[in-house]
Amino acid sequence: MNDEEVAMEQPQETLSHEETGEHYWYHDDKDAIVRRLKRIEGQVRGLQRMVDDDKYCIDILTQISAVNKSLQSTAVTLLEGHLAHCVADAQTSGDAQEAETKVKEASAAVARLLRG
Repeated sequence: MNDEEVAMEQPQETLSHEETGEHYWYHDDKDAIVRRLKRIEGQVRGLQRMVDDDKYCIDILTQISAVNKSLQSTAVTLLEGHLAHCVADAQTSGDAQEAETKVKEASAAVARLLRG
């Protein structure tokens, strides 16, 4: 991995909504996103129990696939919102550098998701 790829892996330092007084686009959907993540957490705990209980390896792999699909679905939801709100807002703000930064962030996120 070269330095540029390593830099792309590091999340950008951003101010929290408490610091700025603003909210990210998903604020109104936060409860649904958190519920989805808690469901995924439960799936992962179930995987741990399956291993502890010596379940059949293919059954465990099937459940791992289900967890991966759930995570990917959540990631796509967040990515779609980022594009529709963060990137679109930056594009219409007139700040070319901010717009370029948001597009690069989205591109890097897509690359990470595709690499899996």
